Amino acid sequence: MSYGLELSHQAKKTLKLLDKSTIKRIEKRFLELCRVPYDSRCSDPLEMGEEGEWKTRVGNWRIIYTIRENDKKVYIFSIEPRSRAYRRF
Repeated sequence: MSYGLELSHQAKKTLKLLDKSTIKRIEKRFLELCRVPYDSRCSDPLEMGEEGEWKTRVGNWRIIYTIRENDKKVYIFSIEPRSRAYRRF
């Protein structure tokens, strides 16, 4: 079963600032997450965050997301360089 995708305002804003090749790589990861959001080959549970938060890596960028089972959506709430991705913890 495929999941839908929803991006936070912050994630959309970050995407607009990236170069085209990085955007393509991130969009490819979005498609993978929508097909298999719990795939341990490309994602890990976020150890420092809230229960149910996940992270995935695309080059130097980190995508932090949650999986909403009730409406079958992957919610991307943060796309940041690794150096800033974990500061909120």
